[in-house]
Amino acid sequence: MSYVAVFPLASPDTPNKVLTHFEDIVSTLAALGVRFERWQPATSLEREAGEAELIAAYQAQVDALGYANVDLFSVTCDHPQKVEVRAQFLVEHRYSEDHVRFIAAGQGLFTLHVDDYVYAVRCERNDLLIIPAGMPHWFDIGENPHFVTLRVFDTRQGLVPDVTGSVIAAVFPGLDD
Repeated sequence: MSYVAVFPLASPDTPNKVLTHFEDIVSTLAALGVRFERWQPATSLEREAGEAELIAAYQAQVDALGYANVDLFSVTCDHPQKVEVRAQFLVEHRYSEDHVRFIAAGQGLFTLHVDDYVYAVRCERNDLLIIPAGMPHWFDIGENPHFVTLRVFDTRQGLVPDVTGSVIAAVFPGLDD
């Protein structure tokens, strides 16, 4: 189930609210300038669909976003570098472009740092999340990852994270907590 858990910076152990209703998630994130949607594929997809088939199933929705490029990125529990991939995303960072991710399968936890609050956004299959350029955040794929995501972007440089140097990500709950 998708949700948003809102934590004051001063209390990383206890959220002051958890939102599970789609409309509540959308409105809470919209107030931050973050976009959250649910997409359905234009065509039926087989469980083992490849990159071209997955992109084609969502191409019209991707095109409507207005970004120049889309590719597929996935990590599963049998990925030989799953620990290293997880560690790479578990540090607070930001991007020079909007951070656009569509979860085609599985799940992940995007955690946004906005002023004196942290917003943990659990995304699952069919969720689209657009984090504005420059917003500090981190991403947890979990100890036994399973996610397939479409990355939508303008330039390859926009996929390169700028690490903030903050250790904030270490004190807030992760996907498996």
